[in-house]
Parts: sequence; C-alpha cells; structure tokens
Amino acid sequence: MNNPLHSYAAITAYPSARLQDDQATSHLFNEKNAQAYESLMVQGAECIKETLLGINKPYTGILPHELKRQFDEVNLDEKLGNFNEALEELKALYLKDAVYFHHPHYVAHLNCPIVIPAILAELVLSSINSSLDTWDQSAGGTYIEQKLIDWTAERIGLGSEADGVFTSGGTQSNLMAMLLARDHVCNRQPGHASNKTQGLPTDFKRLRILSSEVSHFSVQKSAAILGLGYDAVIPVRSDARKKMDLSDLRRVLEECEAEGLIPMAVVATAGTTDFGSIDPLEDIAAICREKKIWMHVDAAYGGGLLISPKYRNRLTGIEHADSVTIDYHKSFFQPVSCSAFLVRDRRELGHVTCHADYLNPKSQTQEGTPNLVNKSIQTTRRFDALKLWMTLRTMGANALGSLFDHVIDLTRATYPLIERDPRFDIAHVPELSTLVFRYIPEEPLSAEQIDATNAAIRKALSRSGRAIVAGTKVGGQQYLKFTLLNPMTTLDDLRGILDAIKHEGARYVNQQSALATC
Repeated sequence: MNNPLHSYAAITAYPSARLQDDQATSHLFNEKNAQAYESLMVQGAECIKETLLGINKPYTGILPHELKRQFDEVNLDEKLGNFNEALEELKALYLKDAVYFHHPHYVAHLNCPIVIPAILAELVLSSINSSLDTWDQSAGGTYIEQKLIDWTAERIGLGSEADGVFTSGGTQSNLMAMLLARDHVCNRQPGHASNKTQGLPTDFKRLRILSSEVSHFSVQKSAAILGLGYDAVIPVRSDARKKMDLSDLRRVLEECEAEGLIPMAVVATAGTTDFGSIDPLEDIAAICREKKIWMHVDAAYGGGLLISPKYRNRLTGIEHADSVTIDYHKSFFQPVSCSAFLVRDRRELGHVTCHADYLNPKSQTQEGTPNLVNKSIQTTRRFDALKLWMTLRTMGANALGSLFDHVIDLTRATYPLIERDPRFDIAHVPELSTLVFRYIPEEPLSAEQIDATNAAIRKALSRSGRAIVAGTKVGGQQYLKFTLLNPMTTLDDLRGILDAIKHEGARYVNQQSALATC
C-alpha cells in the first residue's frame, strides 16, 4: 500500500513553505539585498575609521570584572531595534576597550598590525563564504590556496614533491606535524600495517619527541592529544643564545637508543616565542638525516624571513625539513587566522585522508578533482588564503618582507638602550624582534622582591594604557618582554616605554618600602 504522505494531494494539502517573517530574509546576503549590504558595509567601515582616528593608547586599562558587568546586562533573547543600535552597542562593549595591536605602544605578543589588502580580502571571503574543503564548494579558491602553498614550499626549498594546507594557526600545524611524524614511524614498525586502520602499535609508548627547552608549548600539547603524553617530549638544553644545544641533542639521542626509546621527531624552532632565537637548522638536519628521524621546523614566527630582502640567510637549513609550520598572521602582517603546514613529501599527507561518499569520494581523487579536505584535519574551512593572495598581488613579496626587516632593525637598535642601562638586565642578544629583560631597582632587593616589582610594572603600564608589555620567566625569575612587530613603532616610542618602566618600578619599590616602615 502506498504511503499517503507521498501522494500529490497530501503534499499540496500542507501550507506553503513561504517564510512568515519577511524581515528575516531582508538580512540575507543576496542580489535582492545588495543595496542594504552596501549601506551596512559603508556604515561599518565609517565606524572602524572613526575608531582608528580616535585611538590614542593601545588599551583603556579596564579590568576583567569591570567589563564583565557590562556583558551581564545583555539579554541575547531580546533583539535591539536596528543595525545602528547594534553598532552603538558594539562600540560600547568591544571597540572602546579593545586591545589595539596597530598602536606603536603595543609591544607585547606576536600580534602584528595588518595590511589593508588583507582586510579587503576578509570582506570578500566572508561575503562569498566559500568553504575550502572540496572543489564543489570553492572552485577558484582551491587553486588560490594551492598556488600559495606551492609558492611557500618553493620559498622554503622543499622540492617538487612538497605540498601542504592552510591551517588555523601554528598550534594546529604543529599538531599535524607530530601526527604525521608519529604515523610515519609507526607504519614502519614490523607487523604494523597502518595506524588509520589498526590504531597505534603496542610499543607506541616508546615514542619520543625532542625539542628545545624554549620551544612552543604546542609541542607538549600535541603529544598529549596524540595519546603520547607530556612525558614523551624530551627537552633539549639551549645555549646562551637560546638556541638548541647540538651536543645535548646528541646526548639525548644516545640515551634514547640506550633505553630502547624511539625518537619520532626532532622539532627545531625558527623564532622561539620568547627569544626569537633560531635553532641551528642545518646542523640539526644533518643529525636527523644520520639518525633517520623526522625533522619539523616550527617557523610560525621566523617564517617571515622567507620574503626578507636582508635576513633570508638566517633560515638556511630549513630546506632540509620534513615539515614546516608558517604563521602568516605573525611576520607576514595578515589578519588572524592565516597559517600553513607544509611537507617535503606530499604522500605523508595521506595519514589524514578520509573519504566520505557525500563529500570527497575516492572516485573524485582518481578523476583528479582537487579536494583539499584530503590533506587537512579540518573539514569546513575558511578561505584564509585569499588574504595573503591579495597582499602579494597588491604589495609584492619584497615590500611585505621589508616590514619584517624594519622591525628586526628596530630591535637591534633598541638592544643597546637596554643592555647599557644599569637599571635593566637583558637575557639574550636578539636575533629577530623580541627583547627579554627585567628592571633592576637601585636598592638591593631579594629575588622575590625583584620578581614582584617586574610583575607590578607590567600591570601598572596595562592599567594606565600607556603601553602593553609582555611578561615571561627566565630561570624561574620574572622578566618583561618586548615583541616588536609594528613598523610604525619608533626608537623614541621605545625610549618612552623604557622610561615608563623605570618610573613605575621605582614607584612600586618606594610604595613597598613605605608600607614596610608603617
């Protein structure tokens, strides 16, 4: 008996599927609403321009609990009257108290001011809303991303069999590197066909990752996610320049061999987060070749040297890597997020390939359809590559690279200002654009008191909004950090911030001294 729901009469008996709220459709991005789209984009751009012109410090200094009170009053179940009201609310809740990376006194983290062609690209990619997982959702977007991957691989020198994919950031790229390195090693174990079908071999707990003691925390995080645990990461000592110590690397490898452990990867860093130090890539590559170990280079920060007119030679040896992490949203001056993961041998990306009949069937691979999901751990994925594409097509690589060169030069000029001042102790000689140092009071104080003073300085500067400075620890002691990525920051700006640091440091010490005598 036929199902009555399938009959024509039954279907036509139901009410029309027409939307009851025509106002809802007026917000959709389509040809009917093109005029409204243009109007709102102009209003939004005017709002940003006014905000840009009105910024006189990188941060207002508002504290978390003060800002949270404003959000506690927002009821998301009640809409505002119109777009203008929503924009005014956005100004009050976000724009007024945002942290502005483009301000010359923001010298904290690896956040860069961004170039205008990339902002235009953000508007385009968000409007069209392509998803880069499959060809039938992106078309030309697929080839733009692939062209940029090929261009980056060529700049690195990975060879004709290289490939890669855009990622959400350095942490995801490093995770992919460790995943591929793990499966590369495991699949070569006797009697083990594939991690993808059989899971990890029984002796996977013998796997080890070797990385510098000052490498990025995502190496440990990746080990945990991959089921190896933090303890699978063996820290290799760094030398006085904060670079991986080659003799200690050899010592660790010898100990692994003696203990029956399996080094699955050596992670070299081209631009450590704190010190900007670049490990001796060529020497590490030679050791990895000798021992037949996967070499990954985390160049999330230092990758900008690939387009540097002056300092490209500092990446010598990166061409020997098995995999590389690049964050364009650091030293290529792109909006977050814009990053890539690259491999020397495209076949290694097969470790993350999984086919679905509705999305990327095997038949499409055989036909040559370029589905980028075949080499990504993401499925739905933004067209972030467009930002770098528009930047290169508008500015060119040399002009973009000169911005990074400039901040490196600025860092070199700032170093002697700190190194020669008796009120400062600097932890390293800079190689890229970071400076790690601390304030030393005139009065003799304990190590704990000096730590407390430097922590107080950072808080005071942030609260006043005069400057945003980072903090870190070196040898267990509290230090301050400049991360210089703004080509518009001047030496006079930095002199002023250093003076403010000394002023706040002296003020804090005097306050503590007065309290102690009460």
